Amino acid sequence: MMQFEMVYRGAQRCLHWWFSAANCDEAMRENQSYSGGDLSLFARTYADYHGYISICVCIFGIVTNVFNITVLTRKHMRTPVNLILTWLAVSDIITMLSYLPFAMHFYCIYPAASKSTEKNSQGWMLYMIFHINLAATTHTVSIWLCVMLAIVRYLHIRSPTKANSMRLQRIKQSRFGILFIYVSSALILVPNYMSNKLLPDVLPENNETIYVLRNLNLGKNDTETMVLINVWVYAFTAKLVPCLLMLIFGSLLIYNIHVKIRQRRKILQISGASSLRLSEHSRTTKMLLAVIILFLITELPQGVLIILSACVENFFEQVYLPLGDVMDIVALVNNAVNFILYCSMSTKFRETFVHLFCNFHPIRRSEDSGYTLTDRLAKLDSHSNNNENNHHLQLLQNHFRKFSAERHLERA
Repeated sequence: MMQFEMVYRGAQRCLHWWFSAANCDEAMRENQSYSGGDLSLFARTYADYHGYISICVCIFGIVTNVFNITVLTRKHMRTPVNLILTWLAVSDIITMLSYLPFAMHFYCIYPAASKSTEKNSQGWMLYMIFHINLAATTHTVSIWLCVMLAIVRYLHIRSPTKANSMRLQRIKQSRFGILFIYVSSALILVPNYMSNKLLPDVLPENNETIYVLRNLNLGKNDTETMVLINVWVYAFTAKLVPCLLMLIFGSLLIYNIHVKIRQRRKILQISGASSLRLSEHSRTTKMLLAVIILFLITELPQGVLIILSACVENFFEQVYLPLGDVMDIVALVNNAVNFILYCSMSTKFRETFVHLFCNFHPIRRSEDSGYTLTDRLAKLDSHSNNNENNHHLQLLQNHFRKFSAERHLERA
């Protein structure tokens, strides 16, 4: 019984922590005197609904992330930031695709608290291990892509470039950084992949064989040294360190954007057209900050909880495990809501999305310009720059005329 409950509870935790899948719920039920008793009751109640909620969130997230990829890969949308957001969407899609059959089998087809040879067959338990490892990897990738997003945006604000050659160079650098994150995330988690193993067990009521995951005994005196090392490495490399970097560069991002705004208002005395451009620039930065904040809300508490799980006896079974499904659904929602952020905070993204998916009329070429609507979108920034430069030139000419008139009056 204890071995099966270990699998059941472990299955609920696999989105976040590779080791969570190998810990039991039985200890949590046996020690109701601990304050985690109420949490255990909540966990068992919510488990009946978690599968259906997570499936709805995953379907919505997969569809909207496909929209994200389609829009962000348009020619006029190619920037280092959008490249990172594209591969962030890819990582989120992989996570949710893996979660769909897991939630369907372990929550919907079979009740969460049930046990049977069909539910816990060797094939499905092997899939659980595959899902644990894949979800841990893609989730780590997403976290570090968010860190890279904050760094790239900060560097862009510190040293903006309008030259096309420099923009292409930064895109190439971003591609290398994305590839490095994907490869290094998989390599860092290799010891974790090797820690999850299947063990046969027997159901007491009918002596049938089921398969369970090895118990890692987290927070116990007999916890293996290698397990503890893996826990600490994962907690710092996939949770605490990236969260700290996001806090640092997110704060620098906010500070520098406010400095730039004050400088432009003071020196240029921003007019209506340039104010609009500044507003668009500010909205883009705010959108990226919203993405970063969502990751911090999701990941930072998990990093703290896992450290406590490794240090405080019984904390893992009695506090962390009952909150596992809630953390799962929060992470899935985080994966799914980026499309809403992009549409609400980026005019360029929204216009491109409407053009691609909501325009049912054939695109006609303008007789006088020879450009399609997509071509015009691609030249939007350059036109804005020309208009802004013309406006600034006119302001300088007016100022020079006023200065000349004043000098003429003084001489008269």
